[in-house]
Amino acid sequence: MRFFRCERGNVESALVLLPLMSLFLIATQINVAIHSRNMEKVAVQDQASQRALTGDFEETDRFLPIYSPDPHQNLDLVVTTKERNVPRIFGDEYQVQVTGIAIIENQR
Repeated sequence: MRFFRCERGNVESALVLLPLMSLFLIATQINVAIHSRNMEKVAVQDQASQRALTGDFEETDRFLPIYSPDPHQNLDLVVTTKERNVPRIFGDEYQVQVTGIAIIENQR
């Protein structure tokens, strides 16, 4: 009987610890995924801005014309997309697609 009194609280601790650890791992996975996506979004937006300024575009870039009331200026919107694998704690990686946009001011 004394043995059972010494072990009091271990079962309750285990019952609390398992869901708490699962919740921690889920929160960590969400945090890693959001951080990875945000960092990739910043990088792609920076690439779109640099390409709009330098005029050094890639084949994957898309262009959308924008109406400009000024007859001496032609505006285009460059859209840059990139796909990246985001790591998971459990399971395979999954892909996230991010987009960056910038305005190109062309002179006519």
